[in-house]
Amino acid sequence: MNFTEIIRQSIDSLLRNRLRSGLTMLGIIWGLVTVVLLLSYGKSMGEGILNGFLGIGNNVIMVWGGQTSMQAGGERSGKRVHFLDGDVEAVRDAVPFLKAVSSETDDGFSFKYGPKVVNIQSKAIDLPYGGMRKLNIAEGRYFEAADFTEHRNVVIFGPHAAAKLFNGFPPVGETVQIEGHVFQVIGVLQTKIQDSSNNGPDNENAFVPFGTMRELRNQRNPDSIVFQPSSPELHIKAIQAVRSVLASRHHFNPKDEKAIGSWDTIEDSAEMTQFSVALELLLGVIGAMTLGVGGVGVMNIMLVSVTERTREIGLLKALGARRRDILSQFLLESLTLTFIAGAVGMVVAIAVAYLIPPMPLYSDIYKTANHEGDIILRASPAIMLVSFGILAVVGIVSGLVPAMRASRLDPVVALRHE
Repeated sequence: MNFTEIIRQSIDSLLRNRLRSGLTMLGIIWGLVTVVLLLSYGKSMGEGILNGFLGIGNNVIMVWGGQTSMQAGGERSGKRVHFLDGDVEAVRDAVPFLKAVSSETDDGFSFKYGPKVVNIQSKAIDLPYGGMRKLNIAEGRYFEAADFTEHRNVVIFGPHAAAKLFNGFPPVGETVQIEGHVFQVIGVLQTKIQDSSNNGPDNENAFVPFGTMRELRNQRNPDSIVFQPSSPELHIKAIQAVRSVLASRHHFNPKDEKAIGSWDTIEDSAEMTQFSVALELLLGVIGAMTLGVGGVGVMNIMLVSVTERTREIGLLKALGARRRDILSQFLLESLTLTFIAGAVGMVVAIAVAYLIPPMPLYSDIYKTANHEGDIILRASPAIMLVSFGILAVVGIVSGLVPAMRASRLDPVVALRHE
């Protein structure tokens, strides 16, 4: 008996028992829809949380001064480490596998626009900072090299900071006073989904060139150094290299972890990815168990089919059908039932996923447009492939027991069956 004939007989068997087959297929369809929706939910939620964390930047590492806990270079332990003017240049020159390096200083400045005065947390930064920290411009422009070389008094606002000072008036091109110094507004950032931050989210901050700190606070030294390795895999090596450079300049032991603090967002993002995968796996297992209930229905209907066709099985064996022929026939019948229901289930799952509206996650918090950052159920090709794999396992397991039972029937006993 060839494959095509087995498929044809399987469909004929399903049509002879429409109600029973329909109810069995309904269990498979329900289980498959559950699997697809749960996997879609897990994937969308995991990606949303990860993207929220990665709002801090692209593979960013930050270091700041601490307090030594080990003696080194003739220096006592317990000495405070303060970064100095020139540290950033030394790191940039000594570590070739850094893609970008920037100074950073955080402070609260008094901003005056017309009669209104508002205190806004601000960051003084270097040119490469924006690319590392995802400072995308919605209006105006980002800093350019001339802003730093010509010591221009220019400022960029986060969207919430701009709204606080300008009350909805277009800020680009306007002038404001920062600590009594006149600055021109050159840009406003796009609203950013950002779960993690240092000294406040970027939406709430203002940004000025680092050189202007000499006017605003008479400060030349950075509070922290922000850098980005040329490859994420080099993050540990990059931290060690930066520590060594700073240790030689500030006379502390490079192995003294308390001498300078660090925040490795690359390591943190790897942990967030593991959480996302674990969540998808958990929801996938729950969905597979639901689909397994439908598999029990398939197994039941196939066991009934074996009982009903006992004489037919005996006749086939008497005519020379081998054990594996009987096994293949009933296993393929089970798979036919399963995958017809699976095809219908895939279509239903895609339709249901599109009918379910986006579920709020970040849009209410950050007031994003087009449901950015929300949980949106979409049956991606990867999810469909995983669901198909689970369905195949359920179909094989559900059909194997009845098929083995049919193949082991004694032909003489089977022919006598009433």
